[in-house]
Amino acid sequence: MAATVRGACPLDCPDTCSWLVTVENGRAVSLRGDRDHPFTRGALCGKVNRYLDGLDAPDRVLHPLRRVGEKGEGRFERASWEEALGLVATGLRGAIGRHGPESVLPFYFAGTMGLVQGTVMGERLFRALGASRLGLTICTGAAKAAARATFGGYVGPDPEDMPHAKLVVLWGASLLSTNVHQWRLVLEARERGAHVVTIDPLRTDTAGRSDEHIAPLPGTDGALALGLMRAVLDAGAADRDWLERHTIGWPELEQRLGEWPVERAAAVCGLDEREVRGLGERLAATRPTTIRLGLGLQRHSGGAAAYRAICAIPAVTGDWRHVGGGVVTLTSGQLLVTDGPAAAPPDLSYPPARTVNMSRLAEALTELDGPPVSALVVYDSNPAATSADQLRVRRGLERDDLFTVVLEQRLTDTTDYADVVLPATMQPEHADLHVAYGHHYVAWNEPAVAPAGECLPNAEIFRRLAAALGLDHPRLRDSDVEIARQILDTPECRAAGITLERLRERGWLRAGTIERGTAPYADGGFPNESGKVELRSKGLAALGHDPLVGYVPPVEVADEVLAERYPLVLVSPAGRFMTSSSFGSQPWHRAKTGPARVHLHPADAARRGIETGDEVRVGNDRGSFLAEAVVDDTTRPGVACTLKAPWAKLSPEGTTVNATTPERDSDLGGGPTYHDNRVEVEPVGVRRAGAREAAVAAL
Repeated sequence: MAATVRGACPLDCPDTCSWLVTVENGRAVSLRGDRDHPFTRGALCGKVNRYLDGLDAPDRVLHPLRRVGEKGEGRFERASWEEALGLVATGLRGAIGRHGPESVLPFYFAGTMGLVQGTVMGERLFRALGASRLGLTICTGAAKAAARATFGGYVGPDPEDMPHAKLVVLWGASLLSTNVHQWRLVLEARERGAHVVTIDPLRTDTAGRSDEHIAPLPGTDGALALGLMRAVLDAGAADRDWLERHTIGWPELEQRLGEWPVERAAAVCGLDEREVRGLGERLAATRPTTIRLGLGLQRHSGGAAAYRAICAIPAVTGDWRHVGGGVVTLTSGQLLVTDGPAAAPPDLSYPPARTVNMSRLAEALTELDGPPVSALVVYDSNPAATSADQLRVRRGLERDDLFTVVLEQRLTDTTDYADVVLPATMQPEHADLHVAYGHHYVAWNEPAVAPAGECLPNAEIFRRLAAALGLDHPRLRDSDVEIARQILDTPECRAAGITLERLRERGWLRAGTIERGTAPYADGGFPNESGKVELRSKGLAALGHDPLVGYVPPVEVADEVLAERYPLVLVSPAGRFMTSSSFGSQPWHRAKTGPARVHLHPADAARRGIETGDEVRVGNDRGSFLAEAVVDDTTRPGVACTLKAPWAKLSPEGTTVNATTPERDSDLGGGPTYHDNRVEVEPVGVRRAGAREAAVAAL
């Protein structure tokens, strides 16, 4: 007899879809979206429709493994759980004995977004151990710093209020690849008469389906934002009443905008002045305007400044007054449910420890001292594929004196360097609690089937590891359900009626701090000390940064000397059929994505004698990778693009785009700078047919 089990997608995506798993005779036989969910409405994306393929896939890691070959070879033999945990405990104790507990580095991110399996128990264990803390910067480091400096945290209207907008600006947001359920709301706004503009250096599918596409040079979004605000001023449309009452620093910003005529902004961005002036005048005249701000644009050396400049636009236009008006970034700061208190419970004491920036893993593994990283525990991540400066990361992972443990579902690029691999469950095999960063709902994932082989949930692995290390605090023994109850046991959740019992029955509940159909910041009330939009930030001034909204140029993109050697700017966005390196070994997803491809503008391709289907080498001083050329209008002249984070071990020569990406901090927040990357593309000589058609489908 078939049963239906409620769950949620665990992937790093704003949509956090609620799903329903059909189980027959103990096997998950089908997966579909929950049609009752107000945001996702029963639709799953192309990636997740085939999620169940991975449950019984032949490459599942089903038993603990110990290394028998050299690091990087990926040769292992089966071990028992007792043996494997003993090896891990011995390895961690050895590192601590030689260099102290801070020599242990946990490395994790968003392989699952679950609060139980992805965050809480791992945080408890490594804090109790005294290990180094991980600075979680790799996705939103610059954006988070910018939001804090400007608003005190992430703010915005409810994403479900986008249909109220008369102008929708999708700025660096490729919704059809990375936030597909938001696109439905864009279409609803358009049906009501909204004009849809995409701002993106690439002609993505989202840009192609918009009413207007503006393609600035990568890393120049901040200059464009200043030019647009200047155009609003030139049109006499600044909302001076709102600015006076609800901002700090407007007179200084107005003076700075005097230095940014539309002509200057357009020149910096490589745009026609008429494009910038036209959008600026549309912004001046259209209320409400929603700006949906993506994350890719903050992955360059001036990313935080760009974010601050874009976030200043609705203050100048007064869009915060209106339902649906303002900037939609991440909803993370507008939810009643948070894992912070549960991850560091007050009755679990832990010593102070240094923080290691995850975006600088190559540096951490090859240069960091006092103490060096001597033990690495990786979970929910595949850094050998996803971290910048790939070859240097690899050299660090190859160190004989580095003890590495990886919790994984399959043998990835990173497991090839592990001393011990511990088999982890997939989403239908464990319990978890999920909050979204693209809407205002919290979801519960109920286990649908028994774990495959000897796989265990992350939280259970950490419980067993704590016991093997002799750590016996009660908080290190809490069950998954107990952890979920602790997360939800807050006055805010109780007042809103958000309980585990209701979640398990319903599957999802609304958990937003703002009310749908309202303009929550019409009268200010931003989550900082002033309650205002801080166009001038005293916090930034105290840190020695320019406190005023402005422009910080990208490093490599703006380097004219470097451009003589490496004339193309390479950006590496997300594709439609992968989530970072997730699904990287799955046959259906690999077939839909195809081999590594690099898109070139026809002018750049002709200059190099390259045609669609040619095999090319893309490289710089950091490294190179092989790809198939696609000559089309995806990019503007001087810009190349390829999809991010395929598996290196399944790529020609064992390298990917991240062999070329720099390990350099953004201006604020320690974020990565993947898109601030100059390369050259050279033909290798092999030509294949059908590349362009397949590449269009992948994007």
